[in-house]
Amino acid sequence: MKKIELLTFGMGDRFAHQGKAQLQAVIDAKQFGIELAPVWNKSNREHLMIKTEPASVRQEADQAVQTLGWKGSYHVDADHIGLGSVDRFVTPSDFFTLDVADFVGIRCMGEDTDQFMREFGRYCGPLSIPGIDFQFEITETMLRQAAAKYLLAIQEAGKIYRYIRERKTEDFITEISVDETDSPQTPVELFLILAMIAREEIPAQTVAPKFTGRFNKGVDYVGNLEQFEKEFKEDLAVITFAIREFGLPSTLKLSIHSGSDKFSIYPIINNQVKQHSVGLHVKTAGTTWLEEVIGLAEAGGDGLRMAKEIYIQALTRYSELTKPYAPVIDIDAARLPTAKEVASWISQDFVLALRHDQTCEAYNSDFRQFIHISFRVAAEFGDHFTNALQEHAEIISRNVTFNLLNRHIIPLFN
Repeated sequence: MKKIELLTFGMGDRFAHQGKAQLQAVIDAKQFGIELAPVWNKSNREHLMIKTEPASVRQEADQAVQTLGWKGSYHVDADHIGLGSVDRFVTPSDFFTLDVADFVGIRCMGEDTDQFMREFGRYCGPLSIPGIDFQFEITETMLRQAAAKYLLAIQEAGKIYRYIRERKTEDFITEISVDETDSPQTPVELFLILAMIAREEIPAQTVAPKFTGRFNKGVDYVGNLEQFEKEFKEDLAVITFAIREFGLPSTLKLSIHSGSDKFSIYPIINNQVKQHSVGLHVKTAGTTWLEEVIGLAEAGGDGLRMAKEIYIQALTRYSELTKPYAPVIDIDAARLPTAKEVASWISQDFVLALRHDQTCEAYNSDFRQFIHISFRVAAEFGDHFTNALQEHAEIISRNVTFNLLNRHIIPLFN
């Protein structure tokens, strides 16, 4: 097992051009006393859409580290993989996010549930978890319901973990993702999920639970902040307790799959992590792609024309582009500017509509979400798009570094 660092920061880069700009933000964070291990991540779905290979993420990370002389730890995450997609990630990755969402809610066959009940029936009755003010009462029904919902999923995670372990000679980090479910886990459910992880002998070092509220792509959190704080605090307490109770790795920590730009919950996360002296892993997803589009628009000329063309072509494919992301977007199509409107925009119009500044009247969260999921259109431009990224590298890199450092890293960790 490769030991994970206390604070790790996931960075998505769909077109693999911003590795150095991203790492520069992590380097600059040291001036604020913030020590992070960067984690480059890219999902199998994004690789398929853009027609890239997981090895390209390793290459990007290694080149950035070498060019900037980074001496700290860093990782490459096989993001949201399953048995059907893991093979191409085994060699280049050292961090594996095991996604078993498709198995949540499917009951185990045979005697697996009964065996689980026999092993963990001792927890039926009152349960006190340090850090949570009230006592839980676990019933046999609750135990059986948790097994029915999560046991098969965690067994699948065990299969994926062992598959990787048998094929990879180097140590690696394992994350279990249960955030893509219909409803947030209760503290008791998370406790029992961690029991199942221990039962499968998975040395998980991060776990990503589901929280109340909307974590839409590229925009702020939508939900009750007090409820989020309560759930976050309870999850930290459950993880700390489960480490001792089940012998899980002492480095096990909470992972937030933020979907980027959840500015309103960053102060809560910052305060709770410091208050409880615990680690944290955060995934920022595709904000970097949005900063590339902003940079192109800001550059004017051909860059602005390309940014406009991406949006105008994407509009004609609205249903195709939104369908795969339906659970993590809330786009009001009526608030999207028309192709004719965007064609008439100057650089400032495009930038102000897209940049995530909620104090700006021109900011359009629907426009931002739609651009976020339209990267496939840019990918289809091929060299025409990547050449534009290279031509306007200076302005794009400045945007990428500023965004990660000032909008994400400092609010989260300073």
